[in-house]
Amino acid sequence: MTSGRLRIVGGRMRGRRWTVPVHPDLRPTPDRVRETLFNWLAPVIDGSRCLDLFAGSGALGFEAASRGAAEVVMVERAAPIVRALRSTSEEWGLAGVLRIERADALRWIERGAGDQAFDVVFLDPPFSRDLLAPACVGLARFGWLAPGAHVYLEAASRPGLPPLPAGWVQVRMQRAGEVSFALARVEPPPS
Repeated sequence: MTSGRLRIVGGRMRGRRWTVPVHPDLRPTPDRVRETLFNWLAPVIDGSRCLDLFAGSGALGFEAASRGAAEVVMVERAAPIVRALRSTSEEWGLAGVLRIERADALRWIERGAGDQAFDVVFLDPPFSRDLLAPACVGLARFGWLAPGAHVYLEAASRPGLPPLPAGWVQVRMQRAGEVSFALARVEPPPS
């Protein structure tokens, strides 16, 4: 049984659809919100390195790949969802662009970035658990963000988005129904 099909809203794979498995924490980012987000990211998405930290349905990561990201890393802990993401990636021929990691997102970022800093990060964790604030802190603390990186945050309108870490500046924010979403930019440290 599946929970439905999603579609890519823009880019070279526009209109492609994929099946999303049933899972209690799965809540795909709606088409309208993705369209707004990727309009915001249009100046920076082409050629960027992207991290979809709570991949879920894969909507944000697949959309980034469709719109020209050079690399997309998806992190997801649920095995059935990882299998579905890998199947879609293979079917669409995204092996050179997309990498899917099966891991707990917060533990994954604790290992440290090394030289793998990302230009764009998508943070859309399950609303039922308090993961957004710790993810922001971990990304900043463990070196995952390139100078000037953009971070997308999505949360239930209540309680809303957490305070941003030092050096992050909110550049956009909107609300769609029961969802609040924002884009922050990570300011480069002063030289």
